[in-house]
Amino acid sequence: MLQFVTSHHDPNHCFIETKDGTLPVTVVGDWLPRHLFGLFYALCAYIRMIYAALYVVFFSGHKPDIVFCDQISVCIPFLLMSSSKILFYCHFPDQLLSQPGSTLKSLYRAPLNWLEEITTGMAHKVLVNSKFTASVFRNTFKSLKIVPDVLHPTMNTDFFDNTEPHQINEVLLMELPTDSFLFLSINRYERKKNLKLALDALSELKRKLSDKEWSRVYLVMAGGYDVRVNENVEHYAELVSHANRLGLTDKVTFLKSPSDIEKISLLYHCHCLVYTPPNEHFGIVPLEAMHASKPVIAANSGGPTETVVDGVTGFLCDLIPEHFADAMMKYVQDEEMRLKFGEAGKERMKALFSFTAFSNQLENIVQALCENKSKDN
Repeated sequence: MLQFVTSHHDPNHCFIETKDGTLPVTVVGDWLPRHLFGLFYALCAYIRMIYAALYVVFFSGHKPDIVFCDQISVCIPFLLMSSSKILFYCHFPDQLLSQPGSTLKSLYRAPLNWLEEITTGMAHKVLVNSKFTASVFRNTFKSLKIVPDVLHPTMNTDFFDNTEPHQINEVLLMELPTDSFLFLSINRYERKKNLKLALDALSELKRKLSDKEWSRVYLVMAGGYDVRVNENVEHYAELVSHANRLGLTDKVTFLKSPSDIEKISLLYHCHCLVYTPPNEHFGIVPLEAMHASKPVIAANSGGPTETVVDGVTGFLCDLIPEHFADAMMKYVQDEEMRLKFGEAGKERMKALFSFTAFSNQLENIVQALCENKSKDN
């Protein structure tokens, strides 16, 4: 029996399978604070995760063979109180996700960072989401002798293929010309996602295109937006203000937390994905665009270097507006190349990053852990 246990589940901000009954979800500890007076977010997250782990061990009524946990490893010692094997999926070392701060913050983070390293090493198996994350894992957790396996994430292609997309004007709530060329950016409204680069690149693109070509171009910026997260609220306002300063108000549409169907519709109707995060741990959105036969323009670092083939399925660019604009111009002016790159991306996604490839690899890992558990018993 598969069971999800989490400290928070928002039906308006989650995967559809977790709210339609496909995947059962149990919420425990949502009453615990997420922060104390706007501080100590990490400590509170650790406490909430420990509480969830104690529920799994003592109160869930189940004795799972394997517990699959991710991101926060401090719960692992508590999960080991059961007879379950612990599989930890490291999206990225949590300590590196924390923004640098004062000396006081460094002192606060020090024991948490130590705990993260020690408890990560207690898992029976550690997975990472990309070769890039594997290298960061080794450089961060220097005391650990663990060599994590790389398990690239995937996407629900069945849901994508069996969903009828909405008309683009319905999603955007505005009328676009029928000959529009639509660039799409999908990312959470966080400063580390470097979304300002997409706006700066669009401004540079305006200088490179003729008036006729420019009249066709539009950019949609769709992102995860949670009113509980101050950065989401602040950065959204910053981006809107920046677009206005660049004179791009009528060329950019901002969407907050599009639904799954809206997201699929955007990918279906767009002509190219612009993906700006530097050193992204993996990046699922480029895969989604590739599955939709859309070329990708991404930063030449991190996970996209493993999914996007420069000059074949898209372009990998330095984090410079002019470089992104040059790549964007090529797609606007060369429809044949855009279509060719899009089809190549779809074939690459099928061959290397499909749900079948992901599930087969994960199944082998789980079976090996189960066999080890049987031997231990």
